[in-house]
Amino acid sequence: MKSAEKDAEMQRFKRAETQIMVATTVIEVGVDVPNASIMVIENANRFGLSQLHQLRGRVGRGADQSFCLLVTPYQLSEDTRKRIEIMTATCDGFEIAEADLKLRGPGDLEGTQQSGIVFDLRLANLARDGVLIERCRELAREIIAKDPQLTSKENRLMGRILKRLKKSPFDWSYIS
Repeated sequence: MKSAEKDAEMQRFKRAETQIMVATTVIEVGVDVPNASIMVIENANRFGLSQLHQLRGRVGRGADQSFCLLVTPYQLSEDTRKRIEIMTATCDGFEIAEADLKLRGPGDLEGTQQSGIVFDLRLANLARDGVLIERCRELAREIIAKDPQLTSKENRLMGRILKRLKKSPFDWSYIS
C-alpha cells in the first residue's frame, strides 16, 4: 500500500468505518485509536519484550475492556517462554524493562552491543544489584553535596581517580 492509502485506511479505522485492521508491526508507531480493543499478535515468540509491550499498548486506550492475544507455537525455548510469561503477568512497562534487563543483560555501556552479558562489568550486576546501585548513587550525591571538589582527606583519592578518568580520550559520540 502507498502511504496515502495507508493513511486513508487508518482514518477509516479511527472513525469506526472499518472494524478490523490487519497490519505489520509498523502499527506500533503513532497509532491512537481508542475504540481498538482486541489485538492478536501472531508469532509473538519472535518479538522482544519491549516490542510486545509497544504493540499491546495500541489497544485499551478507550473505556472498553481490551485484550491482547499472544499466539505462539506450542513448543517454546526457555527464554521465549519467560518473555511470554512476563507479558501475561504485568502491563507495567518498568517491570517489563527490568525483566528484559535480567533476561538479556545490560549490553556494552561503552560500545554498540545492545544486549548480552558484558564480562568487563565486574563491580555490580545492573539487573540484580538495583538496590545497591541506588544506595551508591545516594551516597555519591551526599559526598558531592558536602565536598564538591573532592578535596577533603577522605575524598582526595576519589578526586584523583575521577580526574584521571576525565582525561580518558573516550568519545561517547563515536558509539552512535
